Amino acid sequence: MSKLNIQEVLQYLPHRYPFMLVDRVLELEKGESIVALKNVTYNEPFFPGHFPKKPVMPGVIIVEALAQAAGILTLISNNIGPNHDEMFYFAGIDNVRFRRIVEPGDQLILHASIERNKKTVYKFNAKAMVGDELACCADLMLAR
Repeated sequence: MSKLNIQEVLQYLPHRYPFMLVDRVLELEKGESIVALKNVTYNEPFFPGHFPKKPVMPGVIIVEALAQAAGILTLISNNIGPNHDEMFYFAGIDNVRFRRIVEPGDQLILHASIERNKKTVYKFNAKAMVGDELACCADLMLAR
């Protein structure tokens, strides 16, 4: 199992503010699964417009956070080290369900497990949790 702090996460993902959505990797089992953390703060750039009186994290942003966590797992599972030039792209999403509102102050725990892969296409089972409550679940695909 591996853990990554924010400086290490930045070496794997090309995303930067305001679109970096993984703050830390809590657990990673190469070729199997990842558990990552996104601290949700009131300072997120989408909250002033979504929604001014009751800030709610947009569902598509939660799904993107799951895809970024899956991307880290994909890179490490392919022995692609930090500061690389390789890219895996979000290729598909199925069976998305939102079960809980995510708001400022929440910690979003991102889980992704490799369901299968063929060459450079990976399919994941993914879920985002707040505490012991399911916020979102989805099947994701990433491809090179």
